[in-house]
Amino acid sequence: MANGQTFRGQLLNSTAKRVYVRRFGLDKVEGWVDPQQYLSSNGIELITRTAERAVIPYDQVRAVYFVREFDKDPERDQRKEFISRPKLGGLWIRLRFLDGGELEGVIPNDLRVLGASGVTLTPPNSRGLAWRVFVPQAAVDTCVVMGVIGKPDAFRRRPKVPKAAPGQLDLFAPTA
Repeated sequence: MANGQTFRGQLLNSTAKRVYVRRFGLDKVEGWVDPQQYLSSNGIELITRTAERAVIPYDQVRAVYFVREFDKDPERDQRKEFISRPKLGGLWIRLRFLDGGELEGVIPNDLRVLGASGVTLTPPNSRGLAWRVFVPQAAVDTCVVMGVIGKPDAFRRRPKVPKAAPGQLDLFAPTA
């Protein structure tokens, strides 16, 4: 009991985030997670709304929805695919779950963020109920890269710096 109290105290004192954990063939579990430590070797660690510590094994988890509030179901009230090309920079992916469902999202174009336990993506409507979604690798049947979206700043032309005319003195020479 002391360990559960310590965990609960640490979680509630940190920046706990609201989540819906959708399980395969079962109901959802609502609660709070510490976004830095919720992925353990055994599964997803969270504090439920009844203030109990729970660890849900990865093979039972379909997706973890980081939500703004607990009022609605994030799977029903959210778009699962983009209407047009996303504006976020990164990799636009489409995941197909083991149960046949699909979800599109954008992940950073950086292989260092891909964890062994799964992938965290930004859903098509990040201003909706769910602002991030974690999908464990055990829940994914296929993952397809739909496109590479570059950041707009990377494609802008940089103004050319004119070179000094030959024989002209440089009044503002860089100092070392």
